Formats: sequence, structure tokens, C-alpha cells
Amino acid sequence: MRHLFIQFATALALVIAPVVALASPLVSPAWLSENLDDAKLVIIDLRNKIDEGSYETFLEGHIPGAIHSDYLKDGWRVGRDGVVGLLPEADQFQSLARRLGVSDNSHVVVVPAGVSSTDFGSAARAYWTFKVFGHNNVSILDGGFAAWRNYTPGNIETGAFVAPELGNFVARFNPEFYIGTPDVAAFATNPGQALLVDGRTDEQFYAGGKHPKAVKAGRIPSAVLMDQDKAYSPEGNRLKSRDELASIYGDLGDKTIVSYCNTGHWAATNWFVMSEVLGQKNVKLYDGSMVEWTANSDLPLDTSGKSNMQKIKDMFSGILG
Repeated sequence: MRHLFIQFATALALVIAPVVALASPLVSPAWLSENLDDAKLVIIDLRNKIDEGSYETFLEGHIPGAIHSDYLKDGWRVGRDGVVGLLPEADQFQSLARRLGVSDNSHVVVVPAGVSSTDFGSAARAYWTFKVFGHNNVSILDGGFAAWRNYTPGNIETGAFVAPELGNFVARFNPEFYIGTPDVAAFATNPGQALLVDGRTDEQFYAGGKHPKAVKAGRIPSAVLMDQDKAYSPEGNRLKSRDELASIYGDLGDKTIVSYCNTGHWAATNWFVMSEVLGQKNVKLYDGSMVEWTANSDLPLDTSGKSNMQKIKDMFSGILG
């Protein structure tokens, strides 16, 4: 009987192990501190020009055991055919992840600087890239390095990191979270089949301005505006609480959701909030976004400005705070 029980317990452990190991999308500095010695943990510090950081900034102070990878320089996003900010090819990302010491059983913790919503977008985009290539055991440090420094100011490492052993991560493309231009175009020409969420600023959404790499100003027809900055708390330099986010984003329904912006960077924050924090199903990120969309003159573009009613609403919103 004891032998049968041991066999049953072993089998049960194998069944539930993947569930236990499943990473939380956001981890706190306290959690990271408690798990810092976990051999399977890979801490990737992404500080870069966006947050006024660099490898030199990393050398001045970082989380113990962290490795540095510049989000803007190391291949997290690539250019193809004149379009910037695209998802790398599977072999390109596999090579990057392995150099960072990522293996198939690693728990990756991505660390932004923790200084702005655009900075958080670096971590969200890196997180999304891991998920697209089949690595689900990934988290973002809530509040980034700034939160770590505030939580445990005495536990800061300086100097260069030791190059990790080459990981064995295998990139396996998962289309669940990705969408390309042809599928976005199909949704744009058939309004109501999907919810297109534009993460840019009010000015860019209403064609008052554009990204330098975009050919024209405007938005994808039928899109709704959700400036990704609304998800971020500048006071705490982290995402707002789940309850606040649920109130801000409202009822998203059950349609396919396409998150886009200019180059798929701001859109990554909206994607992360809707998919990973709020648990919305079928949320996809359009990495090419407006730069790729406007490069094709055959694709429709809405360049209309604000209606008078919207202007009135905005005016009262500003008055009421």
C-alpha cells in the first residue's frame, strides 16, 4: 500500500509541477530578494537610452546576479525593409536569449529602470517577446531597479557581471500573442470583428502629429484610443493596481484585441495590462504598428480630428481633473 501511495504521489507531483512553476507576470522586490539564490533565475537589466541609462549606469549599481542587455542595441527589436521595431526572427532571439544564459527551465525576470511608462514599455516588450517565442516562465520586476534600490538599498552590486554559461533555450514561435499587417488589415476593413486599441498620445491618434518613421499621420480605422500612459502611476513609478486598471480599461468584451502604437513599444504596455494583468483572452500585439501600416499606401488611414463633442468632453474632463 505504501509503495502504491509513493507512486501516486510521484505522479501527482509531476502533474502539478508545471502549475507550481508558473511565473507571476509581476514580481515584487521582496519576492526577488527571497529568491535571489535560485539557480534557475535569470535577471535581465534592460536599462538603456529610453530611461537615460546604459551599461555604464548598470556598472554603477544593479541587482546582485543581474546581467545587462541594452533594449535598444542588443536585438530585442529589429529593422526590416525600412520598418523599425519588429519582432526578431526565431533564430535571432534564440541566440540573444542563450547568450543571456536563458535555458528552457529558466525563470526570467526582466528589470526596467522604473522611471516612466515608456521605460516600462521596454520590459513589457521584452516580456512579450519571450512569450511569443514560447518561454512562459517570465516576469517583470514591479517598479524596476528603482523599487529594488528603495526596498533594499544595502543590497546593490557594482561592476561588471560574470558572463553566464550559454543557455539551451529553444525559440518556438507562438502565434497566440502576435498579429501581422494582413490580419490587422482584415479587421480594419471589417469593423466590429476586433477591438483595435491605439496606445499612442491623443495628438498622434487624432493626426496632429506622427512618429518620425511613419509616412503619414493618422490611425487605423475603427481604432479606439487608450494612451498607455494612463496605466502607469508616476508617483510610484509602476503600473497602477489591478482594480484601477480594470476601471480604466473597462469591459473589453470577448473579441480579438489588437494592441498597436507606432513601433509596438507603447503597445506592449497595453498588451501586458490587458493580457497578463487583467487576464483578457486573445490579445495580440501588432509590432509593425503605424510605421509599417503607413508604409503601404494601399492601407486605409483615418486622419479625422476630434469632433466638437469630443472637444467638449475633453474640456470638462480637464476642468474636473
